[in-house]
Amino acid sequence: MKNSNSIIHGSEEMLPRVSAVEVCPDYNLLVTFNNGERKIYNAEHLLKFPMYKNLAKVFNAARVAYGTVVWPGDMDISPDTLYVHGKPIND
Repeated sequence: MKNSNSIIHGSEEMLPRVSAVEVCPDYNLLVTFNNGERKIYNAEHLLKFPMYKNLAKVFNAARVAYGTVVWPGDMDISPDTLYVHGKPIND
């Protein structure tokens, strides 16, 4: 039986982290994860949230840092959100 720390901190329990990102039209991100999976995540809905009020201005500046996607202005998105809600790509 696993202890509760392994669920929170154990690497086998973590979802994959972002290793690369490409900006695509219409607020889509092509996200590559460290397990090799690639997914498309549509970020347009984020524009309605106050913390993303400047996202439209800097969307094309998306980059990878700390295992997730970040933008200028201290904006980021959870890598778990990108993984769970991204649409898989069949290469």
